[in-house]
Amino acid sequence: MEGPCPLVIDPTGRDIQGEATRIRERGPVTLVELPDGVQAWAVSAPELLKRLLSDPRVSKDPRRHWTRWINGEISPQWPLFTWVAVRNMFTAYGGEHRRLRGLVAKAFTARRTAMLRPRVEEITKVLLDSVEEAGRRGRAVDLREQFCYPLPIQVISELLGLPEEQRAELRAVVDGTFHTSASPEQVTDIYARFYAALGELVTLKRRSPGDDLTSALIAARDDEDGTRLSEQELLDTLMLIISAGHETTVNLIDNAIHLLLAHPAQLAHVRAGRASWDDAIEEALRVEAPVASLPLRYAVQDVTMSELGGPDGVVIRKGEAILAAYAAVGRHPDKYGENAAAFDVTRGDKEHLAFGYGVHFCLGAPLGRLEARIAVPALFDRFPGLRLAVKSGELEPVDSFISNGHRSLPVHLS
Repeated sequence: MEGPCPLVIDPTGRDIQGEATRIRERGPVTLVELPDGVQAWAVSAPELLKRLLSDPRVSKDPRRHWTRWINGEISPQWPLFTWVAVRNMFTAYGGEHRRLRGLVAKAFTARRTAMLRPRVEEITKVLLDSVEEAGRRGRAVDLREQFCYPLPIQVISELLGLPEEQRAELRAVVDGTFHTSASPEQVTDIYARFYAALGELVTLKRRSPGDDLTSALIAARDDEDGTRLSEQELLDTLMLIISAGHETTVNLIDNAIHLLLAHPAQLAHVRAGRASWDDAIEEALRVEAPVASLPLRYAVQDVTMSELGGPDGVVIRKGEAILAAYAAVGRHPDKYGENAAAFDVTRGDKEHLAFGYGVHFCLGAPLGRLEARIAVPALFDRFPGLRLAVKSGELEPVDSFISNGHRSLPVHLS
């Protein structure tokens, strides 16, 4: 790769926004170094990233378009291996992507998502009862552990028809997938355990189909050629739905609650009706993208950045990798002004790329928004005196440069 010395990304994600600032300062597109010395072009300018995400010269298929993968240089022990090695719509390109997304869309319908609303409301109420019990006598409650995390994991587990006894293992392997500073041994272990758990689920649903998404994916058939998801595609699609539909929603709810507690004037706007809860959710998605950076895309052919409104003299060569720097995009001053880093629920332009853009726009975005729009107002309605138990600066981030959330979110209920 040509260009200046790459910015080395901290695999532990200890300073997501500081690193996002450094990426922006180096220009709209800049070289970065991922774990094990793998280089990629990080794109942080909103309009340039949108154009790249919708450009047919940009692929998500490493087997066809990433030189390092094709040359056998990417080890199964690489911390990001699962993110690029899976065979599902997340890593598909062109006609193959349309086929896979179409099959998933047949099972993961808008109607199926809408029907989840009563159940999400019910789970939310039960969890809030548990939070109230845990907070008796003024003890601090970890909302990440007792509210933000269990809601999405229970929703996605029930959506997929996952048995109760498998849910603890599911949580462990999803956490491991986002652990971007994991050791080679941990990466190999998580990969094997994830497939073992998914294999058990598929075997169960083939034996006893139900009204769940796993059964629907097994049965989904392409209208044109009658094909179904292959066994590998099925397992990897389930992996995608579980990972994307769970961790990102945990972070969304976590970040929205934290931002509102850390900015009481913004919470007051919502409570006074000067802004809506939807405004708060969308602004949280913008200012603290649940996925800070998403690996990877690849240039199908040379792409000259100036042709897309980017900087002169920068060319992403055929076979090179691209990193979508969503945290950097969400606070870009060219789009959001000098106060781009501020959490402002009254902001006019809350457009963001937190769910992606183009043909790979997140299929689960409606479900993530549904859960947040139910959970966040319900929490603040139930506990109007809610406050942080520690200073914002004392909250520790999760161990990942992909996942953007907190290890814990301790609060007092009154």
